[in-house]
Amino acid sequence: MSRPSERTILLLLASVQFTHIVDFMIVMPLGPQLMRELTLTPQAFSTLVAAYTVAAGVVGLAAAPFLDRFDRRRALLMTYAGFAAATGLCGVVHSGGALLVARAVCGAFGGVSGALVMTIVGDVVPPVRRAAAMGIIMTAFSAAAALGVPFGLVVAHRFRWEAPFLFLAGLSAVTWLALARWLPAIGSHLEPPPGADRGLKAFGQLLRDPNAGVGLLFMSALVFGHFVIIPLMPEFLVRNVGVPEADLWLVYLTGGLLSAVSGPWVGRLADRHGRVRVLTFLMAAAAVVTLTLSFSGPRPLWMALAMGGAFFVFASGRFVPATAIMSLAVPASQRGAYMSLSACARDLTSGLTSALGGWLVVKTADGRLAGYGRLGLLAVAGGALCLWLAHHVRAREAGAKHR
Repeated sequence: MSRPSERTILLLLASVQFTHIVDFMIVMPLGPQLMRELTLTPQAFSTLVAAYTVAAGVVGLAAAPFLDRFDRRRALLMTYAGFAAATGLCGVVHSGGALLVARAVCGAFGGVSGALVMTIVGDVVPPVRRAAAMGIIMTAFSAAAALGVPFGLVVAHRFRWEAPFLFLAGLSAVTWLALARWLPAIGSHLEPPPGADRGLKAFGQLLRDPNAGVGLLFMSALVFGHFVIIPLMPEFLVRNVGVPEADLWLVYLTGGLLSAVSGPWVGRLADRHGRVRVLTFLMAAAAVVTLTLSFSGPRPLWMALAMGGAFFVFASGRFVPATAIMSLAVPASQRGAYMSLSACARDLTSGLTSALGGWLVVKTADGRLAGYGRLGLLAVAGGALCLWLAHHVRAREAGAKHR
């Protein structure tokens, strides 16, 4: 069988990311239903969201020293199979405690397989087209928001909250079969340059690399500035902005469709005009949108959709140039370990940040959320720190330009 084209590989990987992102995102808009049916407080719900990301971070850290020892295809098939099974587990539990455990198992497998997806992109796409390739992968986020999450919400309201997880487990199984059929073996990283360290010694060298450390801080700051307001946003839109719970899916549909168009475009702009330059523009626009949204009161539905759509385009769009920056920060022979560390930093930060949001926001007697604006201010501060760090991450991959 001939090797599939670069675009075919990217579409396969985007399909994997689609299931990852729907699995992670669907819990948040299900918040009002889960809090009602499982009797969860805002703090308990924030912990439920954090379980996925904290588990992903811990397991990603444990797996990082070993990922570059295996063929990428074999590693992805193994971890993605675990993710599919764990997603099915979420659909057969019936209590908050059991769901917490199931989400942690999901995160353990999903975090590592997500890091492998980004690693494979770096392996098969040269630096000159890397941001555009990341833009294609990031359209999985848009598709998840525009199609997966709205569909899951409709299914959950028509049946029960468990139904979206069962459907997603089936879809993940089909995607696994497609990977097994078409994804080629990817093992060029198994032959590092002569004299290069390998195994735990190479991982220790990576941990001591100052540029790698700055890159991890860069990704953590970006994730903090994003996820500090994300988990409670659906509840805020329903309770404070006045979006009917039955219409919440429209926010994700609007934002997903808009960012599906903007994501690849942002990637091409980053390749053409510079990753840091495009990130700077997106960061400034996201700050304006974030503050407008987080301090908003009751608004008509069309205005809520406009704010949500702008947030998807600018705030989520930041991850396209940022991920390209991260993928260039180390040599190709260390990319698997480093992208796993990056995913670990991302997941641990998002998990801890999600829990932080639950402690800073309280529900008033009339059901509204008080203190959400403080999360918006923290989000902007995190974005500013991320932008400062972006100027200190150097491109170390052969053939990559600094900006």
